[in-house]
Amino acid sequence: MSRTVMTLTAQDLAERLGGTLEHCPPDRVISEVKPLEEAGAGAVSFLANPKYAAKAKGSRAGLIFVDATVDLGDSPLLRVSHPYWAFAQAIGWLHPEPVPEWSPTPVHPSAVVGADCRLAPSATVGARTVLGKGCVLHPGVHLGDDCVLGEGCELFSGVVLYRRTRLGNRVAIHANSVVGSDGYGYVLVEGRHAKIPQVGWVEVGDDVEIGACVTIDRGVLGSTRIGLGTKIDNQVQVGHNVQVGSHCLLVSQTGISGSTKLGDYVTLAGKVGVVGHIEIGSRSVVGGNSVVAKSLPEGSFVTGFPARPHREWTEAQAALNRLPRLMKQLRKG
Repeated sequence: MSRTVMTLTAQDLAERLGGTLEHCPPDRVISEVKPLEEAGAGAVSFLANPKYAAKAKGSRAGLIFVDATVDLGDSPLLRVSHPYWAFAQAIGWLHPEPVPEWSPTPVHPSAVVGADCRLAPSATVGARTVLGKGCVLHPGVHLGDDCVLGEGCELFSGVVLYRRTRLGNRVAIHANSVVGSDGYGYVLVEGRHAKIPQVGWVEVGDDVEIGACVTIDRGVLGSTRIGLGTKIDNQVQVGHNVQVGSHCLLVSQTGISGSTKLGDYVTLAGKVGVVGHIEIGSRSVVGGNSVVAKSLPEGSFVTGFPARPHREWTEAQAALNRLPRLMKQLRKG
């Protein structure tokens, strides 16, 4: 896909957003949008939640969107009425969606197909996409532009890789899974849910197996990552910017919300839900039908809703099962 490189000055952003600059030269050139901890002098970021104020003060961002109430000392600021919405608009301006480069042939002329690959006649391969040696694409597979597949990957019927998806070696993806689709990101503006552009990508490590009907969203800005050796069951949802460690097991109908981090050897049993922006330590186990609502240290074993230490949960369930008998005894006096 062709990508338009955009730059704006701080003054340009102020005018477009109707904001006020502080501690920032109007001619400062801004070329990208980054999280606070990753932003450099040419990047813009935002602060919408006061709990990240310390991170904002330590940020090297060339410009930070804030509202009228925030005090960040002499940090370069653009005061706007809605920092998150300003951030979303800046993504669209500075990282515009590339235009797909359609090809009259199933394999784009600029694609590179390694030795011993087998491609079904109905499989399509986008511009500048690279397939390593010995890859197999079954009927109906579609690879978007600028994807990279390592050696020995096998993608079964109906698999879709969105642009810039990167697979390691020996990755298997089963039928009708989608890797790199838009993350679920919206901001409420004047009564309407406005879309936050999703311009990141997905990285999948070596020896990962992904089941059927799995969806893995690309990052808002950076990557969503699946660590090497991880095995993902059918019908699992992985949200944008999630970081899954090595050798994890994600069992069917599990859903992981955006920006959550899993350590290595984490097991999420069936129908587990995980809220966003938390961390689950390595070698933790979450029992089936549980909901993880806060970060967990390494080696945790939790179950329930909300998830808590397994022994505590089983004791609570046992007490709950005794409750009808106890109530009956109380009524008898």
